[in-house]
Amino acid sequence: MKNSGVKTWRDLIDTVKRIKYGRTSKRSDLNLVWTEQKGTCSSKHAFLKKVADLNHIPNVKLMLCMFKMNTTNTPSIGDALDGQPITYNPEAHCYLSIEDENIDITSSESSFAKIKDDIIEQIEIEPEQVFQFKVAYHKDFLKNWILKEKCHLSFDQVWSIREKCIENMSK
Repeated sequence: MKNSGVKTWRDLIDTVKRIKYGRTSKRSDLNLVWTEQKGTCSSKHAFLKKVADLNHIPNVKLMLCMFKMNTTNTPSIGDALDGQPITYNPEAHCYLSIEDENIDITSSESSFAKIKDDIIEQIEIEPEQVFQFKVAYHKDFLKNWILKEKCHLSFDQVWSIREKCIENMSK
């Protein structure tokens, strides 16, 4: 982070928020957020939590929530839900809770306020849990949601819609 202009924790948060949204080349290497200058909600927030832990910055929590992703709270998903029999797609999303303030640095347009009323459930996790645990948690949630909501789509269909949402967000 030398020569980056980042001098404070707040500078780092603001800088990571401006980093392009997109998947890094290796999900399990959080440092790629910085070196590749891109990241997802998982990698960006886990990267910041890791930096906070390494620098003994207190009261920083990495949160994982399931929320009702739709075009109102996530306009960048574009037409991914158009023509689908669902009005939202349950999405696993990471954010930070700092001194009890929830912040979302997924992209420069992200704001926790946009999703807070659509959160279904949330838990605190550790940075390493964004690699496998988050995916398993998300898939288990979707399978249960499909049954509970009597959704007429298969898991693979719902996951495919979700991937289209992520693809649109990456453009």
